[in-house]
Amino acid sequence: MKMDKYLNQLSKTYKNIQEVSEEIINLQAILNLPKGTELFLSDIHGEYEAFIHLLNNGSGIIKSKIESIYEKSLTEEDRKDLATLIYYPEEKLNLVKKTKTNLNEWYKITLYRLIEVTKAVSSKYTRSKVRKAMPDGFDYIIDELLHLQGDDSNKELYYSQIVDSIIDLNRADNFIVAISELIKRMAIDHLHIVGDIYDRGPGAPIIMDKLMNFHSLDIEWGNHDILWMGAASGNEACIANVVRICSRYDNLATLEEGYGINIRPLSIFATETYKGDSCKPFLPRNKEVSKYSNTDKIVLSKIQKAMAIIQFKIEGQLIKKHPEYKMKDRLLLDKMNLEKGVVVIGGTEYKLTDTNFPTVDKKNPYKLSKEEEEIIERLKMSFMHSEKLNKHVNFLYAKGHMYQKFNSNLLFHGCVPMKANGDFDSVEIMGKSLKGKELLDYIENVAHKAYFGEMSEETQDAIDLMWYFWAGPKSPLFGKEKAATFERYFVEEKELHKESKNPYYTLINEETICDKILENFGLGEEEDSHIINGHMPVKAKDGESPVKANGKLIVIDGGFAKAYQPTTGIAGYTLTYNSHGLVLAMNEPFESKCKAIEEGLDIKAQTILKENIQTRKRVADTDIGEKLKEEVEDLKQLLVAYREGELKEKI
Repeated sequence: MKMDKYLNQLSKTYKNIQEVSEEIINLQAILNLPKGTELFLSDIHGEYEAFIHLLNNGSGIIKSKIESIYEKSLTEEDRKDLATLIYYPEEKLNLVKKTKTNLNEWYKITLYRLIEVTKAVSSKYTRSKVRKAMPDGFDYIIDELLHLQGDDSNKELYYSQIVDSIIDLNRADNFIVAISELIKRMAIDHLHIVGDIYDRGPGAPIIMDKLMNFHSLDIEWGNHDILWMGAASGNEACIANVVRICSRYDNLATLEEGYGINIRPLSIFATETYKGDSCKPFLPRNKEVSKYSNTDKIVLSKIQKAMAIIQFKIEGQLIKKHPEYKMKDRLLLDKMNLEKGVVVIGGTEYKLTDTNFPTVDKKNPYKLSKEEEEIIERLKMSFMHSEKLNKHVNFLYAKGHMYQKFNSNLLFHGCVPMKANGDFDSVEIMGKSLKGKELLDYIENVAHKAYFGEMSEETQDAIDLMWYFWAGPKSPLFGKEKAATFERYFVEEKELHKESKNPYYTLINEETICDKILENFGLGEEEDSHIINGHMPVKAKDGESPVKANGKLIVIDGGFAKAYQPTTGIAGYTLTYNSHGLVLAMNEPFESKCKAIEEGLDIKAQTILKENIQTRKRVADTDIGEKLKEEVEDLKQLLVAYREGELKEKI
C-alpha cells in the first residue's frame, strides 16, 4: 500500500488500531442516525420579533414535541405555558414568580418536564453532539439527567437529589434558561436564510446579531442584502437607496441606533431645501402607530424626497458611465420639462405630480449640488466606517452566497435570468457574457472584489456593479425589467408603475424548465431535488400557490414583512426538511413578543404541503454524510497501514 502525506497526518490524530477502529464504529453509527431538521426562511425584511419567535419555537417543532409528550397529561393552558417558558425563559420566569405561591414545587415539576422535552428534541443526535451543544456550567448535570435508564431506584434518588440541589442552591432560574436554550438549539439542526434580511421592518441589526450567534446556517443573498453590502463598499447609489428606503418605511432608527450613521446633516439639508413643500407623496408608509410625531413625519418625508433626487442623479451618472448596463430608459431627470410640468417616458408625455426640484439643474440634471455632494460624502464615510455594519457585512460574505446546493436542494433568492423561449439569458458583466450557473458564480466573485479588493479601476467597476445587482434589468437578484421608483413618485398612470418580471417567473410553472435549471447547477440526477426561492411574494389571498411545477419549485416568500402582508394576505411561509420529508407551512401574523409571553400566543401555521419520503432520510443520505463516508474510507486505509506495518502504532 502506497503511503501518502494525508495518512501520515491522520495518524497523528488516530495513533493506533484501537483508536482508528473506535472512530470508524462511531462514524458508521452516526451515518445511520436520522438527518437533522433544516429550516428555510426568506424575505425577513427586518421583522425581528416574528423572526426570533420562529427560531424560538423551532418553526413549531417544540410545540409539537410538547403535544406528543403531554397531550393527555397536561391541560392546553399548561402546555402553552411550558412552550412559552422554553421560547422566552427569562421573561416567563418573571411572570411565574408573581403568580405561583409554592415556587419550589413549580420548579421541581417544571425541571422534570423540561428534561423530557429535551430528550424528545435531541433523540436523533449522538450523545457527543448534544453534549457539545450544552451551555457551559450545566453540561454535566444536563447530560446526567438526560440519560436516566430503566427503573433503577438508586439512580432515581440520585437524579431527584440533583434536581433538589439545583432548587436549594437557587440555580433553578439559570438551569431553566440553559436547558431552554439547548432545546431550541436541538430543534433546528441547520438554518437557511434565502435572502432579504434588510429593509422594510425595524430590526435588521437585531436579526444579524441573532444570526451571528446561530450554530449552523447559510445565507443566500437577496437584492436588499446586496444593496447594503454595496453601501458598505462605498457605492453611493446603494447608499442613497438604503437611506431613502429607511425613511420611506419610518425606519431611520436602523441607521442611527443600529449602525451609528448620523442622519442629522441630511435632515437639516432636506428641511431647508424643501421648506414649504408638503412632500405628501413621500410620507412614511408605515401604517402602524409611528414613534414619530406629525412634525417628525413631515421631516421624514422631506428626507425621503431629498434622497430620492440624490439617488436619481447618482444612478444617472452610473448609467452614463456604464452603457453596457443598457439602462438608458431610466434616465428621466433630463426628460422633465418643469415649466410645462411634464416628463417624457417611452416617447409619451406624462404630467408630473410634483415639479418642485430646487436642486435639479436644467442644463445638467444629473450633477449633484454642492450641498448634495457634501451629504452623500458624509453618508459614504459613515457607511464605510460603521464598525457594526461592517461586522454584519463581513458575516454576510462569510456565510452568504448567490446560491447554495444543500442536501440535493438548490437555494437562491431571485431567479436565473431566462428568455421567453426557455433558454438561459446572457448577461454582460465586466466584459464577459455569462448565463445560468456561471453567471451567479461570477456575480459572487464580483461582490467579493467590491468589498475586499484593493482599490483599482477594476475594483471600482465591481463596486459600481453592486448597484446593478440591486436594480439592473438582468440581475438574478432583482429579476425585473426596471425599478419604477421615479414613476411611482411622480407619475399617476398606474401602468407605468408596473415592474415586469423576468420570464423565469412564468416558466417555473413548467417541470421541464425546473429540471433544466437543476441540471445546469449539477443536480439533474437527484430525484428528490427542489428549487427553493424567495423574492416574489406569493399572493395567497388571490389563490396563488407557492408550489410550482408539480412540487419541483417552492417559493417561500409569503409576506414575512408587515409591509407585504396586505398584498399576500398571510405572514410568510416556513419550510422544514427533516428525516421524513418536506413540510411547507403558511403563517398567520405574529402579534407581539409581549402577547406571546403573557397569553401564550404562538404563530398559527397551516400546513399546505407535506412531501413524505418513503424511506426515512439518514445522515448517510446528506451532504455531511458524504463527507463522513470519505472519512471512513480514509480511516480504513489508515487501519490497513497499521495492520500491514507501513505505519507504526503509537501507544
